[in-house]
Amino acid sequence: MREIFAGLPWWVKWVAVPLIALFVFGGLIVGILQVLVGLLFKVLIFVALVGGLIYVVGKFRSNSSSRGDW
Repeated sequence: MREIFAGLPWWVKWVAVPLIALFVFGGLIVGILQVLVGLLFKVLIFVALVGGLIYVVGKFRSNSSSRGDW
Protein backbone atom coordinates (compact mmCIF):
# COMPACT_ATOMS: atom_id res chain seq x y z
CA MET A 1 0.00 0.00 0.00
CA ARG A 2 2.81 2.42 0.83
CA GLU A 3 4.48 1.71 -2.51
CA ILE A 4 1.26 2.57 -4.33
CA PHE A 5 0.92 5.87 -2.47
CA ALA A 6 4.64 6.65 -2.87
CA GLY A 7 4.29 6.62 -6.66
CA LEU A 8 1.34 9.01 -6.73
CA PRO A 9 1.62 12.80 -7.14
CA TRP A 10 1.17 14.94 -4.04
CA TRP A 11 -2.19 16.32 -5.17
CA VAL A 12 -3.65 12.82 -5.38
CA LYS A 13 -2.54 11.99 -1.83
CA TRP A 14 -3.50 15.30 -0.23
CA VAL A 15 -6.49 16.45 -2.31
CA ALA A 16 -8.15 13.68 -4.32
CA VAL A 17 -8.08 10.88 -1.71
CA PRO A 18 -9.54 13.05 1.11
CA LEU A 19 -12.22 14.38 -1.26
CA ILE A 20 -13.18 10.84 -2.27
CA ALA A 21 -13.29 9.79 1.40
CA LEU A 22 -15.46 12.81 2.19
CA PHE A 23 -17.77 11.94 -0.70
CA VAL A 24 -18.07 8.30 0.37
CA PHE A 25 -18.28 8.83 4.15
CA GLY A 26 -19.79 12.33 4.10
CA GLY A 27 -23.26 11.15 5.09
CA LEU A 28 -21.84 9.23 8.03
CA ILE A 29 -19.79 12.21 9.17
CA VAL A 30 -22.78 14.55 8.89
CA GLY A 31 -24.96 12.07 10.78
CA ILE A 32 -22.45 11.82 13.62
CA LEU A 33 -22.13 15.61 13.78
CA GLN A 34 -25.92 15.99 13.87
CA VAL A 35 -26.15 13.57 16.79
CA LEU A 36 -23.37 15.38 18.68
CA VAL A 37 -24.84 18.85 18.08
CA GLY A 38 -28.31 17.61 19.04
CA LEU A 39 -26.96 16.07 22.23
CA LEU A 40 -25.08 19.26 23.11
CA PHE A 41 -28.23 21.30 22.49
CA LYS A 42 -30.28 19.01 24.75
CA VAL A 43 -27.65 19.21 27.49
CA LEU A 44 -27.65 23.03 27.30
CA ILE A 45 -31.47 23.11 27.45
CA PHE A 46 -31.38 20.77 30.46
CA VAL A 47 -28.81 22.93 32.27
CA ALA A 48 -30.82 26.08 31.55
CA LEU A 49 -34.07 24.53 32.79
CA VAL A 50 -32.48 23.17 35.97
CA GLY A 51 -30.80 26.53 36.61
CA GLY A 52 -34.09 28.35 36.09
CA LEU A 53 -35.87 25.95 38.43
CA ILE A 54 -33.23 26.46 41.14
CA TYR A 55 -33.53 30.24 40.69
CA VAL A 56 -37.34 30.19 40.94
CA VAL A 57 -37.32 27.93 43.99
CA GLY A 58 -34.71 30.13 45.65
CA LYS A 59 -36.78 33.27 44.97
CA PHE A 60 -39.93 31.58 46.24
CA ARG A 61 -38.21 30.43 49.43
CA SER A 62 -36.72 33.84 50.12
CA ASN A 63 -40.09 35.53 49.55
CA SER A 64 -41.97 33.06 51.74
CA SER A 65 -39.44 33.34 54.58
CA SER A 66 -39.52 37.15 54.48
CA ARG A 67 -43.34 37.07 54.65
CA GLY A 68 -43.13 34.85 57.72
CA ASP A 69 -41.02 37.47 59.52
CA TRP A 70 -43.79 40.09 59.36
